[in-house]
Amino acid sequence: MAFIHDEFLLNNEPARRLYHEYAEGEPILDYHNHLPPAEIAGNRQFANLGEMWLEGDHYKWRAMRANGEREEVITGNASAKDKFLAWARTVPHTLCNPLYHWTHLELLRYFDIDDLLDGQSAKAIYDAASEKLSSPEYSVRNLMRKMNVKLVCTTEDPLDRLEHHQKIRDDGFEITV
Repeated sequence: MAFIHDEFLLNNEPARRLYHEYAEGEPILDYHNHLPPAEIAGNRQFANLGEMWLEGDHYKWRAMRANGEREEVITGNASAKDKFLAWARTVPHTLCNPLYHWTHLELLRYFDIDDLLDGQSAKAIYDAASEKLSSPEYSVRNLMRKMNVKLVCTTEDPLDRLEHHQKIRDDGFEITV
């Protein structure tokens, strides 16, 4: 059986019933995230999985530091691919951490990749996901639609002028930001 499957983390009948009968089709109402509003306003198209996953994810950065990765491949000037390869080397060490589960849930749900990410599988996963990211179907706004997002509450600086929020509203984007 694949690591991620329809019954993932549903360890008993009440859990399976509650999830499949009530929660499964519900939209995402995300009250805390780190999505930059500029990326939503600009409908960013990521060039690769390294950009998408590692540009601003301090949770992944912390795990990579704990794994002994050099700062160059965390927040430094290394290429997005080298940063991704460093993340792939780190993932096996996050077993029993939500990062491990989230990584594999995202690979399966949004990229149809059910391989476990590690140093050996990294290049194939990077190439397959990055190819999909080149499609307009994988722009920021279309990914939010695909994920059934209805609301996201972003985290701004108190002095932010909120021009990106105004652009999102002016564009008529149907997801509340």
